[in-house]
Amino acid sequence: MADTLLSQRDKFRRRDRAKQVLDRIAPFLLSLGVFVGVAAVTALLFTVITTGWHRLSWNLIFEYPSANPEVAGMRSAFLGSFWTVSLSALVSIPLGIASALYLTEWSSHRRLRRFLEFNMANLAGVPSIIFGLVGLSILTYGLGLGRSIIAGAFTLGIMTLPLVTVSAAEAIKSVPEALKHGAYALGATKLQVTRHIILPRSLPMMMTGAILAISRAIGEAAPILVISGLLFIRTDPTSVFDRFTVMPLQIFNWVSRPQPAFQELSSAAIIVLLALLMMFNAAAIAIRYRYQRRVML
Repeated sequence: MADTLLSQRDKFRRRDRAKQVLDRIAPFLLSLGVFVGVAAVTALLFTVITTGWHRLSWNLIFEYPSANPEVAGMRSAFLGSFWTVSLSALVSIPLGIASALYLTEWSSHRRLRRFLEFNMANLAGVPSIIFGLVGLSILTYGLGLGRSIIAGAFTLGIMTLPLVTVSAAEAIKSVPEALKHGAYALGATKLQVTRHIILPRSLPMMMTGAILAISRAIGEAAPILVISGLLFIRTDPTSVFDRFTVMPLQIFNWVSRPQPAFQELSSAAIIVLLALLMMFNAAAIAIRYRYQRRVML
């Protein structure tokens, strides 16, 4: 009996020592992981900036692609990104907010709501190339839209729709239940509660999620590569049915060329794309802060 108690004590002591060792090592390992990640990103940014900084100019945005790297720009790619991202935002943001409102406030079928929420969460993690293949088969060939701007925009809209829906649903769930119950107690209808209670208080988080989804769309290359392909375009798009290219594809085109001048151009284009993404993120923070102050007042 005494031997059994002693062996159990030894086991507990060993476990305690192992936990103490893990407690001491864990902060070091986590700090090392953070350091490696930050160092890798910093090294990439430093390489890109030092390589392409001297090639930044207005010609990069206002000139068309060319075989001569000294005069080449990405005007057509910039306009193509603007068209596709703008149209995809018009598709995904209203539909995503409406879907979130239905799932969280208006749906009375619990099983259907859980089924839709589960699939929305899964779709948010689907690789973007899958959306490109779906858009190619349904929009490009099935509906006859061809390799046009509207096909690429709808593909990006479908890709970002789950992200907008999930973020909007979480924003709606963050509204205190006491406010909604108080409004109902005063005789407000569900539409009035949605308009005057839910939307004003959840709109900052909704817009933040929507802008971050747009930031993802503007940097996507795989679905647009499937829809549009690698094109050499020297004209401005004038219709949603025109052929197009986008900035990530133009960067990929320049990176794949062996000339050092095109490598420098690709680095400069990456800087422009990163600047756009930072502007979107700053806009998301500003919108959220502004609406939060308005709601608090």
